[in-house]
Amino acid sequence: MPPIIELSGVSKSFGRPNERNTVLRDIHLTIEEGDFVSIIGYSGSGKSTLINLIAGLLKPDTGTAKMDGEIIRGPGPERGIVFQNYSLLPWLTVAENVRLAVDQIFPDLSEKQRADRTAEYVDMVKLTPASHKYPRELSGGMRQRVSVARTLAVNPRILLLDEPLSALDALTRATLQDEIADIWQRNRTTVIWITNDPDEALLVADRVIPLLPGSDGATLGRDILVPIERPRDRREVIKIPEFKDLKIQLVTTLLDAKRDSTPTLIKKLSVPDLLPEDLGVRTQFSLFDRPEPRRRSRLEREELKIQAS
Repeated sequence: MPPIIELSGVSKSFGRPNERNTVLRDIHLTIEEGDFVSIIGYSGSGKSTLINLIAGLLKPDTGTAKMDGEIIRGPGPERGIVFQNYSLLPWLTVAENVRLAVDQIFPDLSEKQRADRTAEYVDMVKLTPASHKYPRELSGGMRQRVSVARTLAVNPRILLLDEPLSALDALTRATLQDEIADIWQRNRTTVIWITNDPDEALLVADRVIPLLPGSDGATLGRDILVPIERPRDRREVIKIPEFKDLKIQLVTTLLDAKRDSTPTLIKKLSVPDLLPEDLGVRTQFSLFDRPEPRRRSRLEREELKIQAS
């Protein structure tokens, strides 16, 4: 049986034909059904490009992206994606935003079944008391919960999370990390979580894959397995020596790749073409007739003749 997601030799570039900028190169990735994988990398390294290739929103320039052994030719409801910016319709309430997705994917269900399904997933993210509120009335964390509920309500086989918590404060972020991990524990939906936070990656995932920058595009590094039992209590996990060792390994891998990919530039610095002013001398000039600053390039050269004795 083929893996649920398989990327082989995938590369992706952007720009004009003669000025192509390679973002991803030679990507090889295998995801099995029920996996919880976190892909971590620097901002701008191509993480969103990678998730868009899996979602079918982009096509690779070279290589193949497959789901269940078939080429991914476009987006589909079996791959639910949660974006960074919530993507909620501001004129719909919490329940209506979730219901919109349910109506699109399950048109054959009865009115009551669709209403019950909407209520079930709103309750799953603990937003039942706010189900009648509009996005403008919600905090950032609550908006992201709506986005997660809307995605889960269509029953995707793969949940794609594109840095979903990056815009949240630390406390809200920690709470949602635990809640999403708990939802996965109950449903076992395949999850690919994109992040730039080493702690987040190691806390939520069973396998962490670094996306390593390079001068000719980013590529995936070796998998780092996280053999820490679930459910994970963050207050206890951070005390485990194994967690600390994994974090050091992950951070070192990312730092080494960043250093190796950063070109060394030699730049010649020149002295500014200005001369210092004596601020202790009072001037009578107004704002409009103040003379220009003195410049080195305008100094008259003086020639001194020294007669040897």
